[in-house]
Amino acid sequence: MSLLVVGSVAFDAVETPHGKVDRMLGGAATYFSVAASFFTHVNLVGIVGTDFTEKDASIFKGRKVDTLGLERADGKTFFWAGKYNENMNDRTTLATELNVFAEFKPKLPGPYQSSQHVFLANIDPTLQRSVLHQVSKRPKVVALDTMNYWIERTPKELRETLKHTDILMINDSETRQLSNEHNLLRAARHIFTLGPKALVIKRGEYGAMLVHQNRTFHVPAFPLEQVHDPTGAGDTFAGGFMGYLASVPRAGDAELRRAMVYGSVMGSFTVEKFGLERLRTLKRSEITARAKHFQKMTHFAL
Repeated sequence: MSLLVVGSVAFDAVETPHGKVDRMLGGAATYFSVAASFFTHVNLVGIVGTDFTEKDASIFKGRKVDTLGLERADGKTFFWAGKYNENMNDRTTLATELNVFAEFKPKLPGPYQSSQHVFLANIDPTLQRSVLHQVSKRPKVVALDTMNYWIERTPKELRETLKHTDILMINDSETRQLSNEHNLLRAARHIFTLGPKALVIKRGEYGAMLVHQNRTFHVPAFPLEQVHDPTGAGDTFAGGFMGYLASVPRAGDAELRRAMVYGSVMGSFTVEKFGLERLRTLKRSEITARAKHFQKMTHFAL
């Protein structure tokens, strides 16, 4: 089954305590697509400028990623620069240059319009909803990511889009902001009244939490001795999560739990190196081995 993702393809400049990279490929849709392609076929919709070369596009070559929907426009590709603090929990944005992304109006090629699984990465909720209007039939699963900017600036538009969403994937501070509830379980109950049936709360170094059908499931972050670059970890998590869901016939409780594990596994590989470097060399056997390690790490008997 194919999986549609709509979001940013970008260039990043990142500085962490482990080094500095002045230009590397990034963007939510890029991280998501590469991660999800280990599990299923991905249809990518985004926009890049004339500075996006064939070498840059090679990240998608040899993978199950269709780039028919990657639009090219005159101008520069979206650029973001940031610096992480010593413990990697906080970052300072140094530059955000939307460039061609400022005029992005997602257009789904014909073959993409029948996608049964859809991930709407962090963009204007009006644009997210326009994507759903272009899908010919109600997808099996629609998942959405958003951020504090849209929660604050476009609350009405976001709430309208959430009515058509099955899974909301946001971090803990955004969960509290959207719901006006500090307790995450009460926050989830409020969010379910807005439309989503499941909530995935990304909690960085503390892992991720799933709330679904009055059940909760928590997956820890994989323990690593060193984290080189957290950029894209959340988008990679989403790629692993949705990629796995798109590869199985249904999205019941057991499948959602396994998707959480695969999301955490993919995020753990991403942070081991800068940008997409670790994912470039990653093998499916390594993903399976780390998922089994997760199983051993969290299993106990009463």
